[in-house]
Amino acid sequence: MTFTQEQNSPIAVRNAAVLDVRQGELLLGQTVVVQGSRIAAVADDSSIPSSAQVIDAQGMTLMPGLIDSHSHPMQVSGNFNDLLEWSPYYVGARASVVLRDMLHRGFTTVRDMGGADAGIARAIEEGLVEGPRLKFGGPIFAPTGGHALTKVVDGEVELRRGIRKEFRDGADHIKLTVSGGVISKMRMESLGFTEAELRAAVEEADMAHRYIAAHAYTAEAVNRALNCGIRSIEHGNFLDDESIRLFLAKDAFYVPTLVTFWYLTQEPQLSALPEDKRAKLSGVLEAGLDSLIRASKAGVKIAYGTDLHGKGHEYQLMEFVLRAKVQEPIDVIRSATLMGAELVNMPGQIGEIAPGAFADLILVSGNPLDDISVLAKPEEHLKLVMANGRIARNRLAVDPL
Repeated sequence: MTFTQEQNSPIAVRNAAVLDVRQGELLLGQTVVVQGSRIAAVADDSSIPSSAQVIDAQGMTLMPGLIDSHSHPMQVSGNFNDLLEWSPYYVGARASVVLRDMLHRGFTTVRDMGGADAGIARAIEEGLVEGPRLKFGGPIFAPTGGHALTKVVDGEVELRRGIRKEFRDGADHIKLTVSGGVISKMRMESLGFTEAELRAAVEEADMAHRYIAAHAYTAEAVNRALNCGIRSIEHGNFLDDESIRLFLAKDAFYVPTLVTFWYLTQEPQLSALPEDKRAKLSGVLEAGLDSLIRASKAGVKIAYGTDLHGKGHEYQLMEFVLRAKVQEPIDVIRSATLMGAELVNMPGQIGEIAPGAFADLILVSGNPLDDISVLAKPEEHLKLVMANGRIARNRLAVDPL
């Protein structure tokens, strides 16, 4: 019969090959007991409560829910003019579909990097919108002439005032655009914000016990940001040796977003771009792969990010395939679990299967340590998604114990 979750009943997933992301190995024949929103036990069948509903995971891999550390669920169109013209209510309705689909792909936590606010996060928490846990950053901050859809702030006073407001309203982090980008009028090599402004932003974040993330492409922009105390670098396709040294010295995070460049080079997206933006794309993906190789070999903290918009959200899992060209499967998986958890300040609570952690779990057929592409084919391999102990997607037919 089809498994239907009963309210308040514990759930036991038995016969599971549990992926221990810390050790990088499968633990065979395990039973994971979920009580409420948390994992109560990881042991053998003797730990199954008599009242538990049981899921038999024989032949499948049980993993922590995935974490996308650079997402844009509110950017529901690839045409930024749409986002400026559409009603916010319409954008919210479309975002609810984007968020639901992210959860159904296995992402149980996402870090919004521009656009989401306390309202959509609250709607998810209250169950009004189905979606992953949302760590939101409010609007993107940029100076006049800066990159992308932003909140424009100039000078330390404006920057501090804006940051204080967003942290007051519950933002988990703030993103600054400290260089140009691929899809913007600002040249990629241009720098955004003075060093004094960057240090002021970091000081405000420190006082709020939050942090600053930076959109940056060139080594010059990355290195300025890291020297000023910024905690995470988004994109960073053109790192140099000094960048690697600073990541390690500052204990900062690197969030490559390779799939967005891959997506933009596919037709018809490529043809839809103006010629100057198509020219910017040339070599960006290859440079990103090279930077990823160097950062990974050096032991930099690397989180999983996608930076997709509109219809591109459908390719959120393709980042696994792209990174696996230059990294071992377990390293890519750790970026979407352990490293993401540390980046969003939830280590031990998400990103791993352990007693006391939130019951964010996915069940897949196959072994992602042998073939990471199983994670990129959810319709074929993703059998179950559980977030906060609640089953969000179920493609299993199971019988009770």
